[in-house]
Amino acid sequence: MPAEAPEPPHEYRMAELAEAAGITVRTLRFYRERGLIPPPRREGRIAWYDGSHLARLRTIAALLERGHTLTGIADLTTAFESGRDVGEVLELGPPTEEEPVRLTPEELADRFAGEVTPENLAAALDLGYLATDGEDIIHVSRRLLDVSAALVREGVPLAEVLKAGARVREHAEALAGLFAEMLTAHTEEADVQRLRPLAKSVVEAELSMALDRRLRGGRG
Repeated sequence: MPAEAPEPPHEYRMAELAEAAGITVRTLRFYRERGLIPPPRREGRIAWYDGSHLARLRTIAALLERGHTLTGIADLTTAFESGRDVGEVLELGPPTEEEPVRLTPEELADRFAGEVTPENLAAALDLGYLATDGEDIIHVSRRLLDVSAALVREGVPLAEVLKAGARVREHAEALAGLFAEMLTAHTEEADVQRLRPLAKSVVEAELSMALDRRLRGGRG
Protein backbone atom coordinates (compact mmCIF):
# COMPACT_ATOMS: atom_id res chain seq x y z
CA MET A 1 0.00 0.00 0.00
CA PRO A 2 1.59 3.30 -1.04
CA ALA A 3 2.33 5.82 1.68
CA GLU A 4 -0.07 8.71 1.96
CA ALA A 5 1.21 11.97 0.57
CA PRO A 6 1.87 14.55 3.29
CA GLU A 7 -0.65 17.36 3.54
CA PRO A 8 0.53 20.61 1.98
CA PRO A 9 1.43 23.32 4.53
CA HIS A 10 -1.31 25.79 5.37
CA GLU A 11 -0.90 29.09 3.57
CA TYR A 12 -2.29 32.54 4.23
CA ARG A 13 -2.99 35.62 2.22
CA MET A 14 -1.64 38.85 3.71
CA ALA A 15 -4.85 39.81 5.53
CA GLU A 16 -5.29 36.27 6.89
CA LEU A 17 -1.71 36.19 8.18
CA ALA A 18 -2.07 39.59 9.83
CA GLU A 19 -5.26 38.44 11.57
CA ALA A 20 -3.65 35.19 12.75
CA ALA A 21 -0.67 37.14 14.14
CA GLY A 22 -2.85 39.77 15.80
CA ILE A 23 -1.39 42.70 13.87
CA THR A 24 -2.60 45.04 11.16
CA VAL A 25 -1.92 44.56 7.47
CA ARG A 26 -0.03 47.86 7.56
CA THR A 27 2.28 46.50 10.28
CA LEU A 28 2.79 43.28 8.36
CA ARG A 29 3.68 45.23 5.23
CA PHE A 30 6.14 47.33 7.28
CA TYR A 31 7.80 44.20 8.69
CA ARG A 32 8.10 42.75 5.21
CA GLU A 33 9.64 45.96 3.84
CA ARG A 34 12.14 46.00 6.71
CA GLY A 35 13.12 42.41 5.92
CA LEU A 36 11.91 41.13 9.29
CA ILE A 37 10.07 38.22 7.66
CA PRO A 38 11.07 36.14 4.62
CA PRO A 39 9.54 36.98 1.23
CA PRO A 40 6.22 35.24 0.51
CA ARG A 41 5.65 32.68 -2.20
CA ARG A 42 4.31 34.40 -5.30
CA GLU A 43 1.57 32.98 -7.47
CA GLY A 44 0.88 35.59 -10.08
CA ARG A 45 -0.08 38.72 -8.18
CA ILE A 46 -1.01 36.79 -5.03
CA ALA A 47 1.46 36.54 -2.14
CA TRP A 48 1.19 33.38 -0.04
CA TYR A 49 2.57 33.10 3.50
CA ASP A 50 2.93 29.95 5.59
CA GLY A 51 3.42 28.78 9.16
CA SER A 52 7.04 29.88 9.27
CA HIS A 53 5.95 33.47 8.63
CA LEU A 54 3.37 33.23 11.43
CA ALA A 55 5.97 31.82 13.83
CA ARG A 56 8.38 34.65 12.95
CA LEU A 57 5.69 37.28 13.55
CA ARG A 58 4.87 35.79 16.95
CA THR A 59 8.55 35.77 17.85
CA ILE A 60 8.85 39.43 16.80
CA ALA A 61 5.87 40.28 19.03
CA ALA A 62 7.42 38.47 21.98
CA LEU A 63 10.79 40.16 21.47
CA LEU A 64 9.13 43.59 21.30
CA GLU A 65 7.33 42.84 24.57
CA ARG A 66 10.70 41.99 26.15
CA GLY A 67 12.10 45.39 25.19
CA HIS A 68 14.03 44.54 22.01
CA THR A 69 14.10 47.23 19.35
CA LEU A 70 13.19 46.63 15.73
CA THR A 71 16.85 47.18 14.86
CA GLY A 72 17.88 44.44 17.28
CA ILE A 73 15.19 42.16 15.93
CA ALA A 74 16.44 42.87 12.41
CA ASP A 75 19.89 41.66 13.53
CA LEU A 76 18.31 38.45 14.82
CA THR A 77 16.44 38.07 11.54
CA THR A 78 19.71 38.43 9.65
CA ALA A 79 21.10 35.66 11.82
CA PHE A 80 18.15 33.42 10.94
CA GLU A 81 18.59 34.06 7.24
CA SER A 82 22.38 33.75 7.11
CA GLY A 83 22.80 30.87 9.54
CA ARG A 84 24.82 32.98 11.98
CA ASP A 85 24.73 32.03 15.62
CA VAL A 86 22.01 33.94 17.47
CA GLY A 87 24.21 33.78 20.55
CA GLU A 88 26.81 35.76 18.60
CA VAL A 89 24.25 38.42 17.75
CA LEU A 90 23.27 38.65 21.41
CA GLU A 91 26.97 38.76 22.35
CA LEU A 92 26.89 35.40 24.12
CA GLY A 93 29.89 33.22 23.33
CA PRO A 94 29.49 29.51 22.56
CA PRO A 95 30.26 26.98 25.31
CA THR A 96 33.60 25.16 25.18
CA GLU A 97 32.49 21.76 26.48
CA GLU A 98 28.75 21.33 26.01
CA GLU A 99 27.55 19.27 23.06
CA PRO A 100 25.16 21.24 20.83
CA VAL A 101 22.01 19.56 19.52
CA ARG A 102 20.53 20.17 16.07
CA LEU A 103 16.72 20.19 15.97
CA THR A 104 14.00 21.08 13.52
CA PRO A 105 11.36 23.47 14.87
CA GLU A 106 8.97 20.50 15.00
CA GLU A 107 11.42 18.41 17.04
CA LEU A 108 11.92 21.27 19.49
CA ALA A 109 8.15 21.58 19.87
CA ASP A 110 7.89 17.82 20.49
CA ARG A 111 10.47 18.04 23.29
CA PHE A 112 8.36 20.64 25.10
CA ALA A 113 4.83 19.79 24.01
CA GLY A 114 2.66 22.88 24.24
CA GLU A 115 5.38 24.92 25.93
CA VAL A 116 7.29 26.37 22.96
CA THR A 117 5.45 29.68 23.00
CA PRO A 118 6.81 32.89 21.45
CA GLU A 119 7.52 34.18 24.96
CA ASN A 120 9.51 31.08 25.92
CA LEU A 121 11.32 31.11 22.58
CA ALA A 122 12.30 34.74 23.15
CA ALA A 123 13.53 33.93 26.66
CA ALA A 124 15.63 31.02 25.34
CA LEU A 125 17.09 33.30 22.68
CA ASP A 126 17.93 35.93 25.30
CA LEU A 127 19.74 33.31 27.39
CA GLY A 128 21.69 32.10 24.37
CA TYR A 129 20.30 28.57 24.72
CA LEU A 130 19.14 28.60 21.09
CA ALA A 131 20.96 29.44 17.87
CA THR A 132 20.13 28.84 14.22
CA ASP A 133 21.76 27.12 11.28
CA GLY A 134 19.70 27.62 8.16
CA GLU A 135 16.27 26.08 8.80
CA ASP A 136 17.44 24.17 11.87
CA ILE A 137 17.60 25.25 15.49
CA ILE A 138 20.70 24.56 17.56
CA HIS A 139 20.41 24.10 21.30
CA VAL A 140 23.83 24.92 22.71
CA SER A 141 23.86 22.17 25.38
CA ARG A 142 22.51 18.62 25.22
CA ARG A 143 22.60 18.45 29.01
CA LEU A 144 20.56 21.62 29.43
CA LEU A 145 18.12 20.48 26.74
CA ASP A 146 17.61 17.06 28.34
CA VAL A 147 17.25 18.46 31.86
CA SER A 148 14.84 21.19 30.74
CA ALA A 149 12.69 18.68 28.85
CA ALA A 150 12.70 16.31 31.86
CA LEU A 151 11.55 19.09 34.20
CA VAL A 152 8.75 20.05 31.82
CA ARG A 153 7.65 16.38 31.63
CA GLU A 154 7.48 16.40 35.43
CA GLY A 155 5.06 19.31 35.33
CA VAL A 156 7.37 22.31 35.76
CA PRO A 157 6.36 25.07 33.30
CA LEU A 158 9.06 25.85 30.75
CA ALA A 159 8.76 29.55 31.59
CA GLU A 160 9.79 28.75 35.18
CA VAL A 161 12.66 26.55 34.00
CA LEU A 162 13.96 29.44 31.88
CA LYS A 163 13.58 31.91 34.77
CA ALA A 164 15.59 29.55 36.97
CA GLY A 165 18.16 29.23 34.20
CA ALA A 166 18.58 32.99 34.10
CA ARG A 167 19.15 33.13 37.86
CA VAL A 168 21.57 30.19 37.76
CA ARG A 169 23.42 32.01 34.94
CA GLU A 170 24.00 34.99 37.24
CA HIS A 171 25.40 32.84 40.05
CA ALA A 172 27.43 30.71 37.64
CA GLU A 173 29.05 33.83 36.17
CA ALA A 174 30.02 34.96 39.67
CA LEU A 175 31.47 31.55 40.55
CA ALA A 176 33.34 31.36 37.26
CA GLY A 177 34.81 34.79 37.92
CA LEU A 178 35.93 33.73 41.38
CA PHE A 179 37.74 30.63 40.15
CA ALA A 180 39.15 32.27 37.03
CA GLU A 181 40.64 35.04 39.18
CA MET A 182 42.11 32.52 41.64
CA LEU A 183 43.60 30.30 38.94
CA THR A 184 45.07 33.11 36.88
CA ALA A 185 46.58 34.68 40.02
CA HIS A 186 48.28 31.53 41.31
CA THR A 187 49.01 29.33 38.27
CA GLU A 188 50.64 29.63 34.88
CA GLU A 189 48.37 30.57 32.01
CA ALA A 190 48.92 27.18 30.38
CA ASP A 191 47.63 25.44 33.52
CA VAL A 192 44.31 27.27 33.76
CA GLN A 193 42.45 25.01 31.32
CA ARG A 194 44.05 21.90 32.83
CA LEU A 195 42.83 22.87 36.30
CA ARG A 196 39.37 23.88 35.08
CA PRO A 197 37.77 20.52 36.10
CA LEU A 198 38.88 21.09 39.71
CA ALA A 199 36.87 24.29 39.91
CA LYS A 200 33.83 22.51 38.46
CA SER A 201 34.19 19.71 41.03
CA VAL A 202 34.15 22.21 43.91
CA VAL A 203 30.95 23.82 42.61
CA GLU A 204 29.28 20.45 42.00
CA ALA A 205 30.17 19.21 45.49
CA GLU A 206 28.94 22.40 47.17
CA LEU A 207 25.71 22.33 45.16
CA SER A 208 25.15 18.68 46.07
CA MET A 209 25.58 19.43 49.79
CA ALA A 210 23.36 22.51 49.56
CA LEU A 211 20.60 20.43 47.95
CA ASP A 212 20.96 17.82 50.69
CA ARG A 213 20.50 20.52 53.32
CA ARG A 214 17.50 22.03 51.55
CA LEU A 215 15.78 18.70 50.94
CA ARG A 216 16.29 17.69 54.58
CA GLY A 217 14.66 20.95 55.58
CA GLY A 218 17.85 22.34 57.06
CA ARG A 219 18.85 25.96 56.72
CA GLY A 220 22.55 25.20 56.29
